[in-house]
Amino acid sequence: MNPAIDKLTKLMKEYEIDAAIVTQKQNIRYFSGFTSEDATLLLHPDECYLITDFRYIEQANLQCPTFKVIDAPGTKIAHFLKETLKKLDASRIWFEDNNLSYRTYTALSEELQNHELIPDNDILSSLRIRKTSEEICSIRKAASLSDKGFEYILNRIRPSVTEREIAIELEFFLRKNGSEELAFSIIAASGKNGSLPHAEPSDKKLCIGEFLTLDFGCVVNGYCSDMTRTVALGNIDSKLKEIYEITLQAQKMSLDYIGPGKKGIEVDKVARDYISSYGYGDYFGHGLGHGVGLNVHEAPTLSTKGEMLLEPGMVVSVEPGIYLPSKGGVRIEDLVVITETGYENLVSSPKHLIQL
Repeated sequence: MNPAIDKLTKLMKEYEIDAAIVTQKQNIRYFSGFTSEDATLLLHPDECYLITDFRYIEQANLQCPTFKVIDAPGTKIAHFLKETLKKLDASRIWFEDNNLSYRTYTALSEELQNHELIPDNDILSSLRIRKTSEEICSIRKAASLSDKGFEYILNRIRPSVTEREIAIELEFFLRKNGSEELAFSIIAASGKNGSLPHAEPSDKKLCIGEFLTLDFGCVVNGYCSDMTRTVALGNIDSKLKEIYEITLQAQKMSLDYIGPGKKGIEVDKVARDYISSYGYGDYFGHGLGHGVGLNVHEAPTLSTKGEMLLEPGMVVSVEPGIYLPSKGGVRIEDLVVITETGYENLVSSPKHLIQL
């Protein structure tokens, strides 16, 4: 049996739900193993359907042997759902309200007038929060490849090379060595661009006396990694050294504190209070971390709103940062698995200030 479907079936019984319509790419893969997003799942305790079109029928049959694969492209989906739900005598239906477009929802509502469409409020995605040992293994492999990518790119960072060239070189290495795709677009931000947490690589050339922040992730078996390191080109001024050491210490303190039974908001507070004690609280404007899995940003969160208790099997990033407008920025990020007694750090790249 599919353990993900088993967990869903128990939840459906608890909430008195007869069937679920799944449209989110990551959830489609989680429940079925299908690697394309061009599909819709209809999940029922007695039968599971994967609805796609001619282009993916053979792929779906190969990847999803326990599912009934249905060729119903475009507007035919709603009609198939209507007829099948009637046959299954299913009236209360979950749909992913955080994913479905208004147009698609309207089409479903019109076709399924005799059924009750109930928003799932991210309950379907919540099943992915605690990872299995197999899922963690894939994330561990992705993180290991990221470590190798960082080691590789360190030897290619030098003055006059552009941020864009660094990002392209790093992406080529990661893809060549086994990453299915990038977990997200690589961030390569140098100098004053480092004050932008999600800066896009530009044609700016790297210069002596500046930081370069690299934030990137790989994908292995559909599962993501996420890591960030900030390095210096040559000697840097005292202000940049100060914010680096504060960020590093904040990250170490957060890791010392993190573990099962702690709330995300509590772990975030450790780093936030430390950074604020040095007067840089206003320059740490994002959460300390987030869940990572089939999606690079998922629950739980380590932030000022992170009320969820951390449990064994959860995978989260820990990434404090300080960003000084027109000056530069620092972010240091590891990826950890919460264990029964603490955590396992999946990232092994050095965190001391590297000066190239």
